[in-house]
Amino acid sequence: MLHKLHLENVLFLDIETVPEFRNFSELDDEKKLLWEEKSRYQRKEDYTAEEFYERAGIWSEFGKIVCISVGFFSFRNDKRSFRLTSFKGEEEKLLRDFTALLEEYFFQPNHLLCAHNGKEFDFPYIARRILIHNMRLPSKLNLFGKKPWEVPHLDTLELWKFGDYKHYTSLKLLTHVLGIPSPKEDIDGSMVRTVYYEKGEIDRIVEYCERDVLAIAQVILRLRQEDLLNESEIISVE
Repeated sequence: MLHKLHLENVLFLDIETVPEFRNFSELDDEKKLLWEEKSRYQRKEDYTAEEFYERAGIWSEFGKIVCISVGFFSFRNDKRSFRLTSFKGEEEKLLRDFTALLEEYFFQPNHLLCAHNGKEFDFPYIARRILIHNMRLPSKLNLFGKKPWEVPHLDTLELWKFGDYKHYTSLKLLTHVLGIPSPKEDIDGSMVRTVYYEKGEIDRIVEYCERDVLAIAQVILRLRQEDLLNESEIISVE
């Protein structure tokens, strides 16, 4: 089935998230209690709720999206290209801009969204944050009442599992074992909060996010046993 997929119908994406507030002290009293309850299992006795708050970005109820990067293939006159662009900054605006992209260009039944671990993280996280901002869900994220085979999502982690649902492979490991060259990374996921709140360097986060989008597209090409993208085929669009 993967070989029959029309790549130009796929929107590849990745998100970067941080805690909703810079510090635990900025939460109101009720939200502090809710965070203590939500994080109790993960932090156990090793951390206080305040100490553990720097990891709050992975929960959509306590975090926010600071960047959504997307990429898509274009084929013209037998020439292949891959275009990258990003939505960054204030969350409500970036979600509105991303939603507009989906509703204008990726709304047809044959259009798919693709991410690494997207079904467990990126797609539900985006959908929840959209609803938290009281915005309408675009059709590609509105899964209410849909059967599993009707869900318009591809997940490179799921593809690599081959049905082994207990198996987890990071995108970094997957690109390595598949022989996909990766550029030197300026930051990694664990540093996004610090880069955002302490350094205010959103462009570094965008570059990191776009590298992951490119890596996801390269994984799909390798799984289809096609030539990887080269530098001349990759186009960054502001």
